[in-house]
Amino acid sequence: MSDSEKEDDPKTTGPVDNAWSLEIPSFKPEDNPNRLLQESSFATLFPKYREQYLKEHWPLIQKALDDYAIKAELDFIEGSMTVKTTRKTWDPYIIIKARDMIKLMSRSVPFEQAVRVLQDDISSDIIKISSFVRNREKFVKRRQRLIGPKGCTLKSIELLTNCYVLVQGQTVAALGPYRSLPLVRRIVEDTMKNIHPIYNIKALMIKRELAKDPKLKNENWERFLPKFNSKNINKRKQPKNKKEKKPYTPFPPPQQESKIDKMISTGEYFLNEQQKRAKKKREQDIKHQEAEKRRQERRAQAFVPPEEASKEKKEEKDDINLDEFKKKVNNALKKRSAKS
Repeated sequence: MSDSEKEDDPKTTGPVDNAWSLEIPSFKPEDNPNRLLQESSFATLFPKYREQYLKEHWPLIQKALDDYAIKAELDFIEGSMTVKTTRKTWDPYIIIKARDMIKLMSRSVPFEQAVRVLQDDISSDIIKISSFVRNREKFVKRRQRLIGPKGCTLKSIELLTNCYVLVQGQTVAALGPYRSLPLVRRIVEDTMKNIHPIYNIKALMIKRELAKDPKLKNENWERFLPKFNSKNINKRKQPKNKKEKKPYTPFPPPQQESKIDKMISTGEYFLNEQQKRAKKKREQDIKHQEAEKRRQERRAQAFVPPEEASKEKKEEKDDINLDEFKKKVNNALKKRSAKS
């Protein structure tokens, strides 16, 4: 078998431990000699304050896209940027890259960074952060926490992930390798969910150091990573007098009795005015008597004598031993006579 036949044979490849280490071959014009059959285009709007910057850098944008045979148009009347494929375009995916580039340019990303997205190993991600927090004050505080004092938190995220990150309005634009973009998205989303970015930054630093140790390469790293403990562990306080829910019944509640129905049930409806006044007077007299009785009981409590505590008399012991008493007296007399 000749050398040329060996080169034409397909190479057998096995499983790869680290797929990120593989080099992606570049797509060249020779790989697609027939070019594209149909034109594709994408357009995006840009704010008014970006008009001057885009006007100054538009020749550079056109030059960068001409290298990939992409046509770019700028419309100041509608405030839009458009990218289109041409007959010379050979890469079918470059139009998606060009779309991402004009999106980044419209979101205040500088041209020097946005043009990097045209590379094969670089991608972009635009993270919407306005839907995480409803309160405007909390949203501003958490967004500022992501930036950090003098932008130090954002700079540390860029150094650890090798990505360019820009916080603008209600979105965060990230630009970098495919492997690092999910890390940036996770940090941004956790920050907007009230998890401080220092936890994720510390975890990335620890993982970077652990990856250098071949002994810990295939072990679980959970014991080394910092754990976030939420302060809102306590459940919502329950009311003291909690109302119990009644069992569900498909039938409506019984109709309440009207005033006339109550009078009929008690027999008051059939009484004349004189009888009603007499009945009302009797009820008032009964209430007065009960109130007077309770009043007399309260007054009588002041004249009830308090109970005296019984004192137990201590019984004195009258038993005296005469023999011991005589011995003590004799000893005392002997001592006195000896002294004299």
